[in-house]
Amino acid sequence: MQRVGIEKIWVYPCSMSLDLGELAKARGLEETYPVNDLMMRSRGVSPCWEDPITTAVNAAKPMLSQEDIDSIELLIVGTESSPDQGKPISTFVHRFLGLPDNCRNFETKHACYGGTCAAMMAAHWVASGAAGDAKALVIATDQSRMHLGSPWEYVMGAIGVAMLISNKPDVLEYDLRDNAYWTKEVGDTFRPTSREEAGNTENSVYCYLEALEGAFAHYKQKHGGSVDLEQRFAKHIYHVPFAGMVKRAHRQLMRETRKMSRKEADAHFDEKVAGSLVYNSQCGGTYTASTFVALTGLLDQYKDLSVGDRISIFAYGSGSCAEFYSGLIGPNAYEAVARAAVQEKLDARYRLSVEEYEAVETERTSYIDMATYQPSREGLNDHYKRFYEGKGYLVLKGLEGHFRHYEWS
Repeated sequence: MQRVGIEKIWVYPCSMSLDLGELAKARGLEETYPVNDLMMRSRGVSPCWEDPITTAVNAAKPMLSQEDIDSIELLIVGTESSPDQGKPISTFVHRFLGLPDNCRNFETKHACYGGTCAAMMAAHWVASGAAGDAKALVIATDQSRMHLGSPWEYVMGAIGVAMLISNKPDVLEYDLRDNAYWTKEVGDTFRPTSREEAGNTENSVYCYLEALEGAFAHYKQKHGGSVDLEQRFAKHIYHVPFAGMVKRAHRQLMRETRKMSRKEADAHFDEKVAGSLVYNSQCGGTYTASTFVALTGLLDQYKDLSVGDRISIFAYGSGSCAEFYSGLIGPNAYEAVARAAVQEKLDARYRLSVEEYEAVETERTSYIDMATYQPSREGLNDHYKRFYEGKGYLVLKGLEGHFRHYEWS
């Protein structure tokens, strides 16, 4: 089978952030609650002149050379935040990235699993060799709904992650014979209307853990009934609805496979997993991009990985579908992620007050399903002028009769 995987990766963590300790304090909770209970520090917030389309384009544009663009014959956008019920985000992304006319494009929706689904489909297409040396572009992009005053408020966010999938897996090589999966229809979280996210947060935790158990059982089955995690994997990545959930998931896996005590499992977590959460803990909910954000964190925090080292990846999407699979560290993984400069971008975000955050979320919600509107670029301490003006970001100009209009800043 032809080698295939991630050649390049780029993260656009949005241009604004909210400190979750300040949010907790404003909601009458202990300021330490987000860090101590959820292992979360901040979350990404988009201004109203951005949406999942601009986030996707702004994630991919800096990553792609003209040679890359000319080689792309497949574009897949994973999202659960599409602003249209029929027209896929990928059509806008194709247009504004200037991709070739002879390029398949579509959108995948399966809650947080949608990005992994997109990456796997792209990887199998490249591995088939059907299009020669052509490449695929996969983008995960999402925007949460408003949850002012809700417990969900601490795990919301907005982000875009772009990946070039090719037969030159410089960042991560997929072993496409090493994937296991599990699915079950559940009602843990979902978006029943254009305005709402719904579900049961407690049930969602148990659905995640059940899916991990089911997908890993399939993985063991494919490996003759047992897997030595310590021998097989150098490090581990998990889906991150919030960082604390990952710690709980790793405890479960270690108890099942190595009969570890909670103390031993937590020490193993610190050694093998915790570094991967450095960016997720600052981005909030990253939905379809979750495991890919964790990959950049893993490579920026752990410098003891060598080319060819195998890592495990667990992806989960509510509703539900889960996948447990592996990848091999590529020859230019550290350099590629360093170029993405994720922490630098996180530090450059405008830090919102709680009042500004509430105003932005309220304004964005007021635009949902409106046929015509033009978001204001005023206020927020001249954020548009300071961050966007003259910088070449794609921004939403407005809607006229439901037609979406964009421009470059």
